[in-house]
Amino acid sequence: MEGRAHAHRSLLLVFSLLLLITFSGVAEAYGNAKLRPSDCKPKCTYRCSATSHKKPCMFFCLKCCSKCLCVPPGTYGNKQVCPCYNSWKTKEGGPKCP
Repeated sequence: MEGRAHAHRSLLLVFSLLLLITFSGVAEAYGNAKLRPSDCKPKCTYRCSATSHKKPCMFFCLKCCSKCLCVPPGTYGNKQVCPCYNSWKTKEGGPKCP
């Protein structure tokens, strides 16, 4: 009987660790919403790190971040994480935020 209790505890521990690993990524992505204004520059520096158009990327990213207080994770895409950032459009209807 003691071996069975040990197996249940081990299984519970593994399951708990899997949940923690799974939701830590979600928290990281969604924890990006409502940044402080001082967080914008480092977040935009990373967001624009993969483009060859760094100056315009930084200009618009900082503008969008100051309005939305959010920068999507990664260097491209993931805009659904920041609805304000995602919905701000140019006069022509294209995306304003990188």
